[in-house]
Amino acid sequence: MTRPMSLQGNHVPEALPFAPKALSGLSEKLITSHYENNYKGAVKNLNRVEKDLAQVTAETPPFAVAALRERELLFRNSKGLHEAYFGNLGGVGRRSGPIEGAITHAYGSAARWEEHFRMTGVGLGGGSGWVVLALELDTNMLRTVSAANHTQALAMSCPLLVLDMYEHSYQMDFGAHHARYIDAFFSNVNWDHVNRRLERAQRAFEMLRT
Repeated sequence: MTRPMSLQGNHVPEALPFAPKALSGLSEKLITSHYENNYKGAVKNLNRVEKDLAQVTAETPPFAVAALRERELLFRNSKGLHEAYFGNLGGVGRRSGPIEGAITHAYGSAARWEEHFRMTGVGLGGGSGWVVLALELDTNMLRTVSAANHTQALAMSCPLLVLDMYEHSYQMDFGAHHARYIDAFFSNVNWDHVNRRLERAQRAFEMLRT
């Protein structure tokens, strides 16, 4: 049976873009555990699911296909969101560049946007989910959205800044004090990388518009 190119099951984890012990306020133990167990686990499980999906035929029970597709979306989004999350860490937390103007245009001020982003994270504390600042590709507008699990996303958007609010991302260092974790997150954001994502997303918007 030929395996579709989109279901090869050969994804390889991306390396962390920073040394695990280099972050301020987020311990090496926390980052290493998050990367090794949660992120790599998502990559491993996505590979398994892809290989199972590659075996689907007209004789496969529909309920089995539906379950595999649900797992595929969960692990594929978990992989991508974790890569975006780790990718926007490793900085010093000083916001500058084009993202500052884009945020101000969308929210009136950077402080107002940060208030929204932080409180969205606080609203997920004690549970699970993600907070994402994204560029919506049909409006070219920044949107702050939350996802209660890996399978929720804003359609037609490019993530610019991603915050993991699953307990595994903070409990080891902060216990139930998720607001303190959000403080630590902001002090480690690599805004240069966020600016590069914004530039790529705006190019994508221009291409889609034309």
